Amino acid sequence: MELAGWPALSNAPLHGSSRASACGSTLAMDLALGEAGAISRLGMAVRACAVGQAAACVFARHAIGQTPAEIATAHDAINSWLARDDRLPGWPDLSLIAPARNFPARHGAMLLPWKAALAALSSDAVAS
Repeated sequence: MELAGWPALSNAPLHGSSRASACGSTLAMDLALGEAGAISRLGMAVRACAVGQAAACVFARHAIGQTPAEIATAHDAINSWLARDDRLPGWPDLSLIAPARNFPARHGAMLLPWKAALAALSSDAVAS
């Protein structure tokens, strides 16, 4: 399974988690930032439905090199797309989970990795 490529990181400085209330899926994320402030390493513990697992893979494939601002922008664009915007956001491979958009109960699972990443990135302010 592709998720095995991003195991939890015990020594990462940033940790965050998210939960999809409709299905109970959870995702815990560990991140490290490089000198330029972009994500340099990530790990995840995913206990999610198939949609949440697929979203985690889509996120992880392309998160390395993304800045906190880019993660926030992607989250907002995806959230807007799920709510009302017909334009598919620019995150690579998002089209793989796009069919789940037709099922509002799965929207929370689709956002799990971006929410967990934002939680982890906001923990940077607490750690400093």
